[in-house]
Amino acid sequence: MSFRSVCIMSRFCIYSSHSAPELILLRCNSSFNFRWFSSKKSETSPLVASKDKINLVVNNFSVSKIFQHWKNKLQQRKKVSAIDLALNSVVKVFTVSSKPRLFQPWQICLQSECTGSGFVFSGRKILTNAHVVADHTSVKVRKHGSPTKYKAKVRAIGHECDLAVLEINSEEFWEGMNPLEFGDIPSLYEEVVVVGYPEGGDNISVTKGVVSRVEPREYSHSATELLAIQIDAAINSGNSGGPVIMGDKVAGVAFESLDDSENIGYIIPTPVIKHFLNGVEKSGQNVSFCSINLTYQNMENAHIRDLFKMSSGMTGILINRINPLSDAHKVLKKNDVILAIDGVPIGNDSTVPFRKDERITFKHLISIKKPYETALLKVLREGQEYEFNISLKPVQQLVPMHRFDKFPSYYIFGGLVFVPLTKPYIDYSNVSERALETMPKKAGEEIVIISQVLEDDITTGYNVFEDFQVKKVNGVQLDNLKHLCQLIEECCTKYLKLDLEKDKVLAIDYKSAKKATSKILKNLKIPSAMSEDLQPKQLNRRRKVLRQSKKH
Repeated sequence: MSFRSVCIMSRFCIYSSHSAPELILLRCNSSFNFRWFSSKKSETSPLVASKDKINLVVNNFSVSKIFQHWKNKLQQRKKVSAIDLALNSVVKVFTVSSKPRLFQPWQICLQSECTGSGFVFSGRKILTNAHVVADHTSVKVRKHGSPTKYKAKVRAIGHECDLAVLEINSEEFWEGMNPLEFGDIPSLYEEVVVVGYPEGGDNISVTKGVVSRVEPREYSHSATELLAIQIDAAINSGNSGGPVIMGDKVAGVAFESLDDSENIGYIIPTPVIKHFLNGVEKSGQNVSFCSINLTYQNMENAHIRDLFKMSSGMTGILINRINPLSDAHKVLKKNDVILAIDGVPIGNDSTVPFRKDERITFKHLISIKKPYETALLKVLREGQEYEFNISLKPVQQLVPMHRFDKFPSYYIFGGLVFVPLTKPYIDYSNVSERALETMPKKAGEEIVIISQVLEDDITTGYNVFEDFQVKKVNGVQLDNLKHLCQLIEECCTKYLKLDLEKDKVLAIDYKSAKKATSKILKNLKIPSAMSEDLQPKQLNRRRKVLRQSKKH
């Protein structure tokens, strides 16, 4: 028998689910004795119920069960505030970092300190931003209401998505800490709360705002284009890594704000966070995001659509170039028109549908895939439609967009300092940004440039070649910095000849340059003519043994 109940003072009306209506009134006094009244006639007595029926009602509909039921309902409806969640979840991160000098890669900059935010999630781990702990020498964490800073270890880091996972090996720290749960992408104009430790004070801070935009954008830390959420809550220095809460769950991680603007901040949404954390769980450390590895143009002009035989109902993008190292290069061709990805049609403006009445760039469909997953591309080629399954994998760009947490490579010979070209170098030099558009022809390829010319008689007049790309060494086409180092070290001709960009040529007497190198290193207190990654393995092994013996 099932019942539906209404509680009024000390009386309970109970309705049976039988087809024949039966009203049962159960009355209780202060001693919780029960009397049974029934509207249905009984063969034995119209007023007294059987002992079995009484026991059935008492066992299945006790006062204590009713009280507990409504208590649970009230607890479920009680709204948990963001600050209640944050007090035992959000932490302040203290980082000491030391970065190598960009133009003197054999030297390390003075230590610098910065603070950020983070929060606890499942598995006794802390999530923060990668830029908060980049190039760190020390990371410590302090929880709310505690004067103690606990030493933390960077468990994994993803510079592309600007996220990092910290671990703390202290039972004392984890006492009373509660993990936060991840939610979904908030809708436009939904209210969110930013929690963290921004500048202007030392205690935890809470600011409120609404979601203004959801679309891919270039992350400033890595120059990688990934999904981001724009909010109008203030995000200041120190907020980085803190949670953005919607209801009782995390909607994203605060990571940057727009310069020269008011109340325009950006957060990393949960799909990007989950992609990173799933990758960390599988690989254990660094996580990469996929790219389609090609350049394209929109097809909004009717004439270009006609030229490439697109019918009136077709929309898509035109392929211009394909990265030779990608799997797409084996299947796709220049002038192919990509019509759809995984059944999702691409608009002539390169956008795809996203949620209700929203559109975002098609690149989002690629970036959310795991490395080596496949994508089904619908392609129009010379008026014929084709479908190709293409494996997606991270491909190293010819010019790396960033170089964190590792020492830079360099090689010095005869006062000439050679380094591989990177995006940070372009930002602070006279090298054209057009180099970023160049695609590699084979794996391991780098652009090698003369970073600077150290003063010596042997380099007279060569200062004008700073920031010039080296194309060939003694007529041999150059692959990368390691290849240049090998070609110079094994040179057996009187003169070393370097072919540079813009058809410039540099020549230097090899033996004289070798002697000058030792003198220059000594005068400028440079410890080595080459970075550790370029040194012969036997030499590296010997140095490690010497270091260990000195420690003992």
